[in-house]
Amino acid sequence: MPTVNIFEAKTQFSKYVELAEQGQEVVIARAGKPVARLSRLEPEKKPIRYGVLKGQGWVSEDFDAPLPEDVLKSFEG
Repeated sequence: MPTVNIFEAKTQFSKYVELAEQGQEVVIARAGKPVARLSRLEPEKKPIRYGVLKGQGWVSEDFDAPLPEDVLKSFEG
């Protein structure tokens, strides 16, 4: 984790942002004393919403009934 002074951070800001994007933290110091940390932001995870489509579909009562013979024969080669 590199430590850079404020002047260098200002003049090389793009470089340090790229390092942060790659996952490397950069510490920014004033007079040798760390005062800030530049790091990558993780994408915000959206919470899972269960039941959003509840009541918007239906299943026939005989959905698992055996197929008629003529339909079964149409699958045979």
